[in-house]
Amino acid sequence: TRHTLGIQVPMATAIADVQAARRDYMDESGGRYVHVIADGGLGSTGSIVKAFAMGADAVMLGSALSRAEEAPGQGFHWGAEAHHPELPRGRRVHMGTVAPLEQLIHGPGHSAVGEVNLAGALRRALATTGYTDLKSFQRVNVVVDAES
Repeated sequence: TRHTLGIQVPMATAIADVQAARRDYMDESGGRYVHVIADGGLGSTGSIVKAFAMGADAVMLGSALSRAEEAPGQGFHWGAEAHHPELPRGRRVHMGTVAPLEQLIHGPGHSAVGEVNLAGALRRALATTGYTDLKSFQRVNVVVDAES
């Protein structure tokens, strides 16, 4: 599904822009590499795969990991914007509990929703597109679906 495979993830443009800025900085600084960490809206395997394909070196998995049975929020996630002692903002979101942490990360997954087996989905995406490592996958050709 589009949700599981990472098609139509809005963060893609932002990551691509930052990755291009990193490339320019590498040229200007004589090769100094700056890591790109994608954060926000990475709740499914598809969005995680897309983040790496667009050039991210790492991803923040707050909402995805909040679904683990062992998570301290017990299925709830608070965005970073919600913490402030005098100006509460944001909201507490019920993400639900879907699996133990080990299964959430390494599978097996039992549905096509893209909430479980985060590492397996990334491995499958690399295999499907013919890549063997993340560095080469970061240079994958991306096709934009104009119908959406």
